[in-house]
Amino acid sequence: MASQALDPEAAPAEAAADVPAPDAAPERFSAGASVLILACGALAREILALIRLNGWDHIDLACLPAELHNRPERIPDRLREKLRANRDRYERIWVAYADCGTGGGIDRVLAEEGGERLGGAHCYAFFAGQEAFDALHEAEPGTFYLTDYLARHFDTLVVKGMKLDRHPELLTMMFGNYRRLVYLAQTDDAALDAKAEAAADRLGLAYERRRTGYGELADFINRAAASAG
Repeated sequence: MASQALDPEAAPAEAAADVPAPDAAPERFSAGASVLILACGALAREILALIRLNGWDHIDLACLPAELHNRPERIPDRLREKLRANRDRYERIWVAYADCGTGGGIDRVLAEEGGERLGGAHCYAFFAGQEAFDALHEAEPGTFYLTDYLARHFDTLVVKGMKLDRHPELLTMMFGNYRRLVYLAQTDDAALDAKAEAAADRLGLAYERRRTGYGELADFINRAAASAG
């Protein structure tokens, strides 16, 4: 069942899902769905917005908690469990993860269990586009990146997740070699802009904002939607 993806840039704010907490694993299940997307919880809002905007009732979504990014070595085994639990229920399963710090672990799981993932090393690359991301990295390797999700949950995932709130002396150890923070914005949201700029101030980094939209994630979900028989 092929469908042309609508422009997510034009999506009204209310079309998007509620923002999941970092430790949430949101799900969307509908009767008769033939395609499943297994995703990082950090991408749930954007994926659900695309599903709703396009009326893709044949797509289900299951997510692993976004906080696994603090322990990427755990992602492959958790992903394997989800693949095995669901593969008999769907014609196709797509995996909305990049490598995400697993050192090829996700690719090894997919080679054994089946499935196709997003390209690239991490979400920053597929949101920005690989060429644009490579240019950003080449211009300043000491760059810390935020997406909409990470801007929303910066305090939970970065400040508390890295224990900077309890051990401020870790700030220099962890971020001393960074020079700037680049916010890769999926949407135009003044509140998120303010959060991202405050995050840069918190880390003592120069601030830069790049409007990316959904980048290559939209193409990936469109291909998943078109893959149903």
